[in-house]
Amino acid sequence: MSTAGATGRLHGKSAVITGAAFGIGRATAVQFAREGARLIVTDNQGDPLRKLADELRETGAEIATVIGDVSVEADANRMITAATDRYGRLDVLVANAGIIPLGDVMEVSAADWDEVVAIDGRGMFLTCKFAIEAMLATGGGAIVCLSSISGLAGQKRQAAYGPAKFIATGMTKHLAVEWADRGIRVNAVAPGTIRTERVKQLPDEPGGSEYLAAIESMHPMGRLGEPAEVASAIAFLASDDASFITGAVLPVDGGYLAQ
Repeated sequence: MSTAGATGRLHGKSAVITGAAFGIGRATAVQFAREGARLIVTDNQGDPLRKLADELRETGAEIATVIGDVSVEADANRMITAATDRYGRLDVLVANAGIIPLGDVMEVSAADWDEVVAIDGRGMFLTCKFAIEAMLATGGGAIVCLSSISGLAGQKRQAAYGPAKFIATGMTKHLAVEWADRGIRVNAVAPGTIRTERVKQLPDEPGGSEYLAAIESMHPMGRLGEPAEVASAIAFLASDDASFITGAVLPVDGGYLAQ
């Protein structure tokens, strides 16, 4: 693993990253390892998660895995207690786990809605809740939630995902105000369309190629983002470089929301 761009600004910090097996979560785990963090990486997919952990261990990173579902209260609690048990404290939570279905309100079923809100909404609530409990015991910490451009502005075919990301945006702001005086900072990133594994699969779905071409053209920089570009923003918000920033929702979107 290259150390290019590493500053060591997370050296020794204990961090939990949910949804770490793929995409932005995986890129964040790689970035945090470069920055010297001690990691707990979590996902509901065990094999790719263990592969990531093995790769990072080879670079000297301290890392352990927790396989579970963030929407299950006991699993979310295990993810946080893994950090306090192994490292004695929790300094950073990256609440990244989520699913991204596409569909308008006529296409999305009630079951689809329930699944998205359970994972993207309830799962973020639970991991933040248990993280704050752990951080209060040691004097504070930093939480970075994954919102989206869909959590700040309306988009077509986001009838379930977009509202779930508005939950992320709202939770970020409310938790930031609730816990600022206890040393806990809560911020979010709002990525534009990022070249994750999920986005790369879109051309194989009905209407996916057309959707992808249209959304790419809506980003003023004329391209999609890369997971590592979002990970860099997350690392900044998690670090002491952002010590006077809380309640912020940082777009990482190639100018999408500036229009």
